[in-house]
Amino acid sequence: MADPSSYRPKPGQIPDSPGVYKFRDEYRRVIYVGKAKNLRQRLANYFQDLAGLHPRTRTMVTTAASVEWTVVSTEVEALQLEYSWIKEYDPRFNVKYRDDKSYPYLAVTLNEEFPRVQVMRGAKRKGVRYFGPYGHAWAIRETVDLMLRVFPVRTCSAGVFKNAARSGRPCLLGYIGKCSAPCVGRVTPQEHRDLAEDFCDFMAGRTGTYIRRLEKDMTRAAEDMEYERAARLRDDAEALRRAMEKSAVVLADATDADLIAVAEDELEAAVQIFHVRGGRVRGQRGWVTDKVEAVDTAGLVEHALQQLYGEETGDSVPKEVLVPALPDVPEAVSQWLADRRGSYVSLRIPQRGDKKDLMGTVQRNAQQALALHKTKRASDLTTRSRALEEIAEALGLGSAPLRVECFDISHLQGDDVVASMVVFEDGLARKSEYRRFQIKGFEGQDDVRSMHEVIGRRFKRYLQEKERTGEWEEIRSPGVTGPVPAPDTAPAAQPSHSRDGSPQDEPREDGPREDESREDDGRPKRFAYPPQLVVVDGGQPQVAAAKRALDELGIDDIAVCGLAKRLEEVWLPDEDDPVVLPRSSEGLYLLQRIRDEAHRFAITYQRAKRAKRVRSSPLDDIAGLGETRKQALIKHFGSVRKLRQATIDEICEVPGIGRRTAESVAVALAGAAPRAPAVNTATGEIIDEDDGGSTS
Repeated sequence: MADPSSYRPKPGQIPDSPGVYKFRDEYRRVIYVGKAKNLRQRLANYFQDLAGLHPRTRTMVTTAASVEWTVVSTEVEALQLEYSWIKEYDPRFNVKYRDDKSYPYLAVTLNEEFPRVQVMRGAKRKGVRYFGPYGHAWAIRETVDLMLRVFPVRTCSAGVFKNAARSGRPCLLGYIGKCSAPCVGRVTPQEHRDLAEDFCDFMAGRTGTYIRRLEKDMTRAAEDMEYERAARLRDDAEALRRAMEKSAVVLADATDADLIAVAEDELEAAVQIFHVRGGRVRGQRGWVTDKVEAVDTAGLVEHALQQLYGEETGDSVPKEVLVPALPDVPEAVSQWLADRRGSYVSLRIPQRGDKKDLMGTVQRNAQQALALHKTKRASDLTTRSRALEEIAEALGLGSAPLRVECFDISHLQGDDVVASMVVFEDGLARKSEYRRFQIKGFEGQDDVRSMHEVIGRRFKRYLQEKERTGEWEEIRSPGVTGPVPAPDTAPAAQPSHSRDGSPQDEPREDGPREDESREDDGRPKRFAYPPQLVVVDGGQPQVAAAKRALDELGIDDIAVCGLAKRLEEVWLPDEDDPVVLPRSSEGLYLLQRIRDEAHRFAITYQRAKRAKRVRSSPLDDIAGLGETRKQALIKHFGSVRKLRQATIDEICEVPGIGRRTAESVAVALAGAAPRAPAVNTATGEIIDEDDGGSTS
């Protein structure tokens, strides 16, 4: 525990201008990021008598070992920089809202030649128009099914679209009038895009125009005695009304606004957001967070605004944002929102009328979400605690293993051998810590040897990181007189690189690669934290291999066990008999979940590698031929087979392909033997190579 006075800046060093500050711990990790209108006044608050600080603030300043700041010119710049640093460093003492699930959106892919309507989750993509989020995917599909009568936009996948275009026959939706069938040329690309934009306009709240137009056309058709067409238009208008009824009218003046409400107690806070477009609730979402810093309602609102709009631009930021309390500097936040939208954004507290009533509804939702979260967490926490205690008792551990890492090996008859590492903290999966490995020490099928290699590589990285940061003195293996060896740097089969440049350990499943070669940058490091328990998928041989790898590195304070699938027995090192946990044991259930998650993660990676190998093309091995020019060649000739038959002069006709590159392509394809044609096993049909990836 550090004394804040030991790193307190000297008087006069801190400027009195706006800025953003970072607290770092003794290992240079960033643990808190904050912004200030006046840096001198704000930082002075942290260096007062510890007894006068909030308990969470006291914990933060005693954990920190240094403080640094960056001066900016305006409060808006401070807000932007604070958000960027929180996203970059993931400080442990900052409030971070995380969705408890991935909300589905209704998306229109306007970045494609023929826009597609579909359900999307996850990160938003450029050029895609989003509506929502919705509570359930089926609610989106019901709405889309109703609207396709009037806006017959494409909903099929790329594969179905290509097959229909190739065969000249549309899919079922094209036959029943719920798709305009651009795949077979029933409408032009521009006509189809106009339909997609009309669909987006209706979903954005401009509903009255289309219903009035349908009613006008219906009346005209009836007057012309075109009764079948009038009936169809009547049904179309009714379908749009039913789609509108799925979103309750809450504001009569067709307002576009987001309403944010907060429910909190001393330890946790829940945030609920209602997205109102055209006076109707078009989406709802919520977060729950631990209050790891001393923050009031205004601070929670500001963090929520950063989380909600930090990656949004344009119409995704509404004209009006209604909140229960204004941030400390509302003008700066409002200006930040306006910059993201591109026009003025009103940030205010509703005082009366329908908007205040709706805010009450959002507030009740937030309170219910917090109560439900507490109920679930209390139950889950009790169960997880009991499971960890049972594991500790069964394995003879001194305390409950709060961090557990599990390893599994996956391959297909000795090919594409890979391994997975999953992490559970406090009995919950921590996917940001998941890791993937390629086995490179040998070829063939040997699970025991693979396990030894993976455990060794993982903990070499751990020791290297500890040595680099100085948390441990230089650690030596038994009988080794030099420093801990650096991780192996054999070239990988795939061009993916770890943070220290060694192309061996695959990045996590759901996050970006980071550069670990930069020292003291404050970011969370890969392999930096040791587990209290290592679980391997397997029996006595795999456990012995894992223990041997740890012994070779001189690590003796990490427990190891294995879970064998046959009888769900728990094996310990140097034990002839397994530990048998009762079938009703929560500890056994938790170990099974961890083992099954490691197996899922490993087999997913192995299948992806195998699929990539199957999709490989002779063009992949041509030096200097990038993905763009490769796609240009395939698009020009239609397939690798036809490209192989082309002359050098014909290849030179492709834009961006010079004669030297054309000669390299011709030589490479001439030396590559064509594969046997792919066959559809269901129909016996030979699949022509039309993309350069499946056959060559």
